[in-house]
Amino acid sequence: MKHDIKQKETEGKGMFYIEKDETIIAELTYTLNDNNVMTLDHTETEPEHTGEGLASSLVKHSVQYAREKEIKIDPLCEYAAKQFERHEEYREVQATEI
Repeated sequence: MKHDIKQKETEGKGMFYIEKDETIIAELTYTLNDNNVMTLDHTETEPEHTGEGLASSLVKHSVQYAREKEIKIDPLCEYAAKQFERHEEYREVQATEI
């Protein structure tokens, strides 16, 4: 299922989100650091929409965004980290430990 994912960002803090009836039902928040690394810090889906694939769509979208912007991702959020473990193709944009 294709979800309409929106984005908002202010001063390096932002979120990708999905709305239904003008209410946010799923979100992935991030911080864009000065070293071109996007830290994914929180993923949340409204309980009544759990299991619809919304959170995984948001992580996938963040990976596509990172590829387009040529930045790396630090999946700090536990859910995002698990998605990076499951999807080997995401690792090309994963920030390496220094």
